[in-house]
Amino acid sequence: MTEGNFVDYVKMYVASGKGGQGSAHLHREKYITKGGPDGGDGGRGGHVIIRGNSNLWTLFHLKFKKHIRAGHGGNGSKSRSTGADGEDFYVDVPLGTVIRDSETNAILFEITEHGEEKIIVEGGKGGLGNWHFKSSTNQTPRYAQPGMPMVEQYITMELKVLADVGLVGFPNAGKSTLLSVITSAKPKIADYEFTTLKPNLGIVEYRDFQTFVMADIPGIIEGAAEGKGLGHYFLRHIERNSVLLFLIPADADNITKQYEILLDELRRYNPEMLDKERLIAISKCDMLDSELQAELKTELDNELPIPYTFISSVAQQGITELKDKLWKMLNN
Repeated sequence: MTEGNFVDYVKMYVASGKGGQGSAHLHREKYITKGGPDGGDGGRGGHVIIRGNSNLWTLFHLKFKKHIRAGHGGNGSKSRSTGADGEDFYVDVPLGTVIRDSETNAILFEITEHGEEKIIVEGGKGGLGNWHFKSSTNQTPRYAQPGMPMVEQYITMELKVLADVGLVGFPNAGKSTLLSVITSAKPKIADYEFTTLKPNLGIVEYRDFQTFVMADIPGIIEGAAEGKGLGHYFLRHIERNSVLLFLIPADADNITKQYEILLDELRRYNPEMLDKERLIAISKCDMLDSELQAELKTELDNELPIPYTFISSVAQQGITELKDKLWKMLNN
């Protein structure tokens, strides 16, 4: 999937169908000139239903579909015939989609399972026909109920990527390179910041044909929690990851400080992120000889509060050990 086709934010207008009108028909036959009321009920208006689909990975198919309307209910008719129900409109979305009210920004619901269905706007009820209103004192009512009106709403759909492992790091830390090496994904790789503008997903093949999903999230900068850089645009994708893999290059000025900055941005965005399992990968370690690596290891043993490992995506060093550690963390 190309980067331009990854859409994770869509606003749209949805409207249910209005209910059909009840009939005020009076029964007439060849030898029955003054029959009683036999008007049928109106049909229900169509719902707009959000449905989870595990075959979808993006909201791209909804990018240009800004208005969605369900069918209107049919009117009732003679012989107590009920009008046809309006046609429901199904909107398929990928798993991990959050539906919000565009005006209040309140979360209405989330779709997390394949085939899960939620009604976003209900169709109007059909009106009752005149035969419901007959009584001993009113034997020929010449009125019926109108159908209930349609319901309109503006909604926002946000996709939060569902992945087992999320790559967290500063721009140009080598996240896309690692993803391209450890999975069969082909993200855009270049020597400038913010090469990655949309999350990339890849499937990591482990021993005995087992797999897990890794997501390359666009780089974090200081102030991302306040919306700087790509800010909230990508931080929401990290919320769904089980394990956070912090990628920090070996040539960084201060590895511990970089980790603390990244962790602080996550904490300020959503404190619950700190409950996730965390691992640090020191990338580009092919630039270090064994003596420098041993020296750095001694320094990090005293400073870093969580486990770490040395890797080199280009030289394919430490990749197997990294997979082992991630698999163990995912299956704790």
